[in-house]
Amino acid sequence: MADAVRSPAPSPLDPPSRTICLVCQKQFSQYTCPRCNSRYCSLQCYKSHSVRCTESFMRENVVQELRHVQSDDVTKRKMLDILKRLHSEEEEDGMDEDGEDSGLSEEIIEKILSGGQISLDDLSTEEKKRFHRAVASGELSRMIDPWEPWWLNPSAGKIRLSQDGTQLVQPLARDEESGLSDADTGSSYLSDIPPGPDTPLLPLSKLSSTPPSPLLAVHLVDIVYSYCFTVRLYNGDWQADVVGSSMVLLGVSSVLGQSGQPETMLEALSYCLEQTCSPAYRHVGGLKFGIALIDDVVSVLSLETPALICLLSDLQRLVQAGERELKLEKPKRSRRTEVKNKLKLAERKVYFIMCWVHQQPGEAWTSLATIVAAEKKAALVHEDGKRVEKNGDKGVIRGKTLIEEVE
Repeated sequence: MADAVRSPAPSPLDPPSRTICLVCQKQFSQYTCPRCNSRYCSLQCYKSHSVRCTESFMRENVVQELRHVQSDDVTKRKMLDILKRLHSEEEEDGMDEDGEDSGLSEEIIEKILSGGQISLDDLSTEEKKRFHRAVASGELSRMIDPWEPWWLNPSAGKIRLSQDGTQLVQPLARDEESGLSDADTGSSYLSDIPPGPDTPLLPLSKLSSTPPSPLLAVHLVDIVYSYCFTVRLYNGDWQADVVGSSMVLLGVSSVLGQSGQPETMLEALSYCLEQTCSPAYRHVGGLKFGIALIDDVVSVLSLETPALICLLSDLQRLVQAGERELKLEKPKRSRRTEVKNKLKLAERKVYFIMCWVHQQPGEAWTSLATIVAAEKKAALVHEDGKRVEKNGDKGVIRGKTLIEEVE
């Protein structure tokens, strides 16, 4: 396994085949728009390629999510807690700098407290403006409890699947028998872990007559990184926007979105980091967020095979949900048709690599995790071999680097 992923190759930032930027038609494209899947080369081309994609991207996503959100009791309680917190903070702050009240109207507050539902149309013009400002500034994001990835929970290392890769029927825990709730026992971690496949995984011999590529380990890293990026971006709830999460997945993954065939671990990670640092995702955290995602990949690979299969099974469900949602959309557009075709191909790739993972020895993932951790260090080293010097917590890189954020 180690020999398969250590083979040298040309620079990962200069692969043999590149696509010309669809905007300026002059430079090679480096990034993919998560909205329309167009290829572009720079921030300037990203801003000019489509007003709909750049200026209305966040607003339309928020409005669409508000219209489709399921108003169950849990959602109501969470939203009520957020609004109460916001209202109490505004009461403490009093009036804003312009002397205007920055809180919600009493009518809206009473409607929420009585259990009623509100939409964006219920807000006044000034309240809508403040809402959009809060979304753009990240103020609302800070009020949402950060999601803890399931692969970081101790229970993730205790997942057990049947010999054919399907989900086992979990026995009733003693704490549940005694009547204690998940909150009392901490056993709710198990419910956060995505289930394994519903049907037995086929042997590779039934999927392909040729031996599997030795580069599948590299492709697995690309896919795991893209999954971690997507679920973190959606705070663990990719079901809230299956089309958006599917397009994010295709935009970050070279293997699933661009039919890429990275030959080295550094090439795979470099592409993923380039997408993470692109203008479309810089607001998420840029390079610092990308490095944290590599740590996520190492954590996932450090778990046993069942955890990897559960991850890939959840990824397969994500892709399938995106396909179903796109089929229901009208009118049909050529761009959407292209995305559907990519999702269909991505689903087959995910299933194949899930079957491949199922047949690998468990110790292979420990070795692969070690290689990824080593490549992470290499990505933070000067091209002349010197290590990157960091300035405090800002992680400022001095000298020429392998990956940098586009201004």
